[in-house]
Amino acid sequence: MSECRDECGVVVLYHLPGGEVSPLAPDGDPNKISRLIPRMLLDLQNRGQLAAGITVYNPEKNNILNTYKDVGMVTEVFQLSRRSRQQQILNQYEGPAAIGHVRYATCGGDDPNYAQPFERKHLRRYKWFSFCFNGQIANYQKLRDKILDDPTAHLSRDTDAELFLYYLSTAIAYYNKRNAADQMPPADLLGVFQEACSHFDGAYTIAYLDAMGNLFVGRDPQGMKPLCYSIDGPLFAAASESNALLNLGIDPEKIKYLGAGELITIINGKVEIRQAIPSTRRAHCFFEWIYFANVASTLETRSVYLARKALGEVLADMEDVPLVNFGTGERDLIVVPVPDTSKAAAAAMAYKLGVPCLEGLIHNRYVGRTFIEGGKSRMDRARMKYTPLREVLEGKRILLVDDSIVRSTTMVAMLKRIREVGKPKEIHVRITCPPVIAPCFYGVDMPTVGELFAPQFLRGGPNTAEHGAKMAEVLGADSLRFIPVSSIESCVGLPKKDLCCACVDAEYPTPEGIERYRYALNQVAWNGAPNDACKNDHCNCCRK
Repeated sequence: MSECRDECGVVVLYHLPGGEVSPLAPDGDPNKISRLIPRMLLDLQNRGQLAAGITVYNPEKNNILNTYKDVGMVTEVFQLSRRSRQQQILNQYEGPAAIGHVRYATCGGDDPNYAQPFERKHLRRYKWFSFCFNGQIANYQKLRDKILDDPTAHLSRDTDAELFLYYLSTAIAYYNKRNAADQMPPADLLGVFQEACSHFDGAYTIAYLDAMGNLFVGRDPQGMKPLCYSIDGPLFAAASESNALLNLGIDPEKIKYLGAGELITIINGKVEIRQAIPSTRRAHCFFEWIYFANVASTLETRSVYLARKALGEVLADMEDVPLVNFGTGERDLIVVPVPDTSKAAAAAMAYKLGVPCLEGLIHNRYVGRTFIEGGKSRMDRARMKYTPLREVLEGKRILLVDDSIVRSTTMVAMLKRIREVGKPKEIHVRITCPPVIAPCFYGVDMPTVGELFAPQFLRGGPNTAEHGAKMAEVLGADSLRFIPVSSIESCVGLPKKDLCCACVDAEYPTPEGIERYRYALNQVAWNGAPNDACKNDHCNCCRK
């Protein structure tokens, strides 16, 4: 699914003050705990490959908060392949607390000014802070317009990160007032988080660190974006995915999952976990299990690997392609995964069917990122993304397993190349996700309704065998099958009411998502007919 990307990943480390030293502290020095951040970011590289950064808190330095960030992969930004330069960076950005970020851009492109964390410098330490987040504010444009209506306000970037900067700043100014003795009271981070987030409709996890040494990590009231944490002796750690904590050496039994609307604060070295925003419903993004998350991670106590394995077993139960070729009597059917996120599902499908699972496609990791390329260049890169192995594919009937079809650019190019190079008899495409019919307004870079592949065939109705045949013909496949929406619940292991599946069922969990989808539908015309002319009883555009 190279046509769709999640926005970001966040990591946090805080060595609490006191006599005890965490065994994970480099050289037994709590002030070097920040040196572990690049290692954690590497484990989240799947969530963003455009930029990476870190903010470190160290009260012993003039720059109490010190931010380093740049465009590039984690290895590039932190110079991990050049040991001397790497050590220079880690020595300069060293402290007992730090937050880190990897970014995929939906705006700003390769501009390093859009890289996170965002630091807001101020002469007053309680107003000097840095933050990073994963997600998207669905009501971004409304809030931006409201801010700019104030002639004294200004926004310099077209990004919702700046909304966080604005509302956090105004909330801090309100909650952090000096007392009569001119002494700063402990920061009311709960109030700051509640006030800032009261304006937002959307999905987010946020990590905040200020020059007083205060920290918080929080999650939106629907819990759309994942966040886990661990308190292991004097070490507090948090990350978007559990594998970043596990690979750090943290006991998996000590890894917990922050609840929807919950906030963790560290003030004066004391850790507190509280329900900051009431959560009336959960809406965990189901795409995390299908595609975004690392297969080694666990989200909301559910293994990503086991979820993908279950998806493959569902595909096997649905399969009707004969295991034996009736024409030749040969057992020439094989399962081939599209690397890399489909491997677990493909292996499970093949095992249940009793047919071989072979790697007939090799991922060319150094081609580049097709999702940020436009026009012909994008199509060319899609063709180069995978190398078909003729020795594996020639003369075979292939069950090609992939995680999703969004625009179809990559799938069309891939199938054409498989036929040209691999010379298979048949290609049957199997997708571990229902048809994507609606955009995401919560942090997944999905295109408009008109750019999506499936809606032009389904027109708001259910996916039928006839629709599948037409889509397969356009793609260049012999057949096409998707996982049904009804299978998501059992595969992910959470009830449907606790999942956001808006991109495949158009049931958005927040008011702004519903409103934006209605607007998006009104911009689409099927075969030149305006949407308000459609009278299909099953079509979302006609629902009152």
